Amino acid sequence: MTDDRLAILKGALDVLILKALSWGPMHGYAVSYWIRNVTDEALELQEGVLYPALHRLERKGWIDSEWGTSENNRRAKYYSLTKLGRKQLQLELSTWERFASAVGKVVSATDKPDWLLNR
Repeated sequence: MTDDRLAILKGALDVLILKALSWGPMHGYAVSYWIRNVTDEALELQEGVLYPALHRLERKGWIDSEWGTSENNRRAKYYSLTKLGRKQLQLELSTWERFASAVGKVVSATDKPDWLLNR
């Protein structure tokens, strides 16, 4: 996989996690569950992807964590957005809205461009 593609995938993962945490502190399973539910099960983050991403976002200072007790009365690490993370989320959302709009234009295009008409 190219570095550019990895950057896009990490960017997508970052915005998904940051958006999930914008609703309040969550443990890792809850983040994954929220993303799966809101996407009608189209996206599912496996542990091997989710937890390294959470740790990476924590190192960047975009999220904090603290230990607590889950709904099942189990010990769980809860993640929450930092002030810096909220700012980053806004930047990420703006970037993804532009990206989604551009991709939407490409996939919904119905006319052949003028410069290709003679080919």
